Amino acid sequence: MFNQVVNWDVTPELIDGWRTPNLYGLLFVSGLILGYFVIRKMFKKDNLDEKYLDALVLYMVISIIIGARLGHVLFYGPYFDDPSTGEIGYFSNPLSIFKIWEGGLASHGAVVSILIALYLYSKKVVKRPYFWVLDRISAPIAIAGCFIRLGNLVNHEIVGVPSDLPWAFSFSRFQNEFGMIDLTPRHPAQLYEAICYLLAFFILMFLYWKKKGYEKPGYVFGYFLVLVFGARFGVEFIKIGQTARDSVLLLNTGQILSIPLVLSGVYLILKAKKIKQ
Repeated sequence: MFNQVVNWDVTPELIDGWRTPNLYGLLFVSGLILGYFVIRKMFKKDNLDEKYLDALVLYMVISIIIGARLGHVLFYGPYFDDPSTGEIGYFSNPLSIFKIWEGGLASHGAVVSILIALYLYSKKVVKRPYFWVLDRISAPIAIAGCFIRLGNLVNHEIVGVPSDLPWAFSFSRFQNEFGMIDLTPRHPAQLYEAICYLLAFFILMFLYWKKKGYEKPGYVFGYFLVLVFGARFGVEFIKIGQTARDSVLLLNTGQILSIPLVLSGVYLILKAKKIKQ
């Protein structure tokens, strides 16, 4: 068992031992930049002035950071200090909520905040139907999600359960629940999700451009919800739970939060097809 493994000893910092911008931050920004160019092409096709794109970027960046952070705090983070592990609770130390550079972002929280921000954007800025905006933002979010998961990979976080597969990763910086370095070979769950989101990006681009998904309100966004959160639901089966309650639940927190999003996606796809017909 564990004869062949990938020894993952990548350092999160650009220069090991130096306080430099870390790879997670660079990957996060790279995903947003790629998404920017994707939606820029879409807006160009619609003959929209770049001021609408600039406003969208502002709405998106602010909503992603705030929503993802609050989502982590509410859904996954420890609420109070844990003396046994030395973990700092967010409600015991409210200022720690603002320390996003220490990690801790939740995609489900980002979805909620993005939906709210884009609703305001559709009504107050671009003045287009809500689903018009959502369909155009779906593929860019998927590619950004891919890069964020790669960031989790270089951070040695959100790892999978132990595995004896030849591509299992031994994370040199992963700490178990006792605060000790755990070199047990595991599923590279972050890499699985990154690949799924990359595939989702290409599928969404195909649906938008080749299948003219933009003509059916909610169609592309529906597929986004199904593809991204369907993948999230599946990968969670081989991922270590991010909260203590996950060890006793039939489905973990990530899966429970993904189910309504997948079902909403199925509904939007069927509704969009019906409207088109």
